[in-house]
Amino acid sequence: MKKEIIAIVPARGGSKGIPQKNIRLLAGRPLIEYTIIAAKKSKFLNRIVVSTDDGDIATVAKENDVEVIIRPSALAKDESPIIETITHSMMTLKEKKGILPDIVVLLQPTSPLRNTDDIDGAIQQFLTGKFDSLISVCETEHTPYWSFTISDQKLKPLFNKKLSTARRQDLPKTYRPNGAIYISTPLSLKKHPTFMTKNTIPYIMPHSRSIDIDVPFDFLLAEFLITRRESSPD
Repeated sequence: MKKEIIAIVPARGGSKGIPQKNIRLLAGRPLIEYTIIAAKKSKFLNRIVVSTDDGDIATVAKENDVEVIIRPSALAKDESPIIETITHSMMTLKEKKGILPDIVVLLQPTSPLRNTDDIDGAIQQFLTGKFDSLISVCETEHTPYWSFTISDQKLKPLFNKKLSTARRQDLPKTYRPNGAIYISTPLSLKKHPTFMTKNTIPYIMPHSRSIDIDVPFDFLLAEFLITRRESSPD
């Protein structure tokens, strides 16, 4: 039986670091459009919903023919947990349209390099077993085993001296969440109000598609990569 798989794109309007970040033009296109376009091409997603508190973001979403759920301002603050936004979106869909998804895919608009193959690959991987959730990751650019702290104005290894002086190839590979894809089920999110549980699996992505827009420099880097990709699609 075909599963109801929905994508929720959380896009609040109150970004302080980069004003109106989610609809700021990136290589001639509002940032959020990259996520919407990639999601609309997915072979798994039945529905795409943009959750926002901002009228301009809602307009851009509607122009791209996706559903919009207006969330209350209390869920659009800097400290608002993303799980509450997901819960609000699911409750709204259930109350207004009688829809309760089997699987929820969170796609943050700040990951414009994430493509349809990433979305479908992550969903396919999640469907292969009975997991609580999936989080997209990429290999850490610099191994944390070489990290130091400063104590009494002196450098001290974060782990131990042996690890801090080991060759990179002799150290375990480490990964970090890249913010691009989160997958779970309503049941799991109700039981564990987080995507990170003991039964969470990773979906590994390359660095080139793992940029998470947070500061102006991220925009410049993403624009460079997008422009290069469009000029050399092969």
